[in-house]
Amino acid sequence: MRRLFVQGARAAMRFQAKQSSGLSAWLAQLTSRTHPKVAIVPLANHLARMAWAVLAKGEPYRPRVVASAVAA
Repeated sequence: MRRLFVQGARAAMRFQAKQSSGLSAWLAQLTSRTHPKVAIVPLANHLARMAWAVLAKGEPYRPRVVASAVAA
């Protein structure tokens, strides 16, 4: 399972702009602090935790909405 989540994280990194706003913002913050190849493992962990929560609660996935600051 771990390998599959890491492979999924690699794929998600390639399509970072197409992710939901919450995951994209989290991923942008993570990659600003570390190398993108190093960020794959925390992303895989994040994806695994999201999958676990969806399976444990039996509810559909609802991505978080991140408010964006508007420059004045």
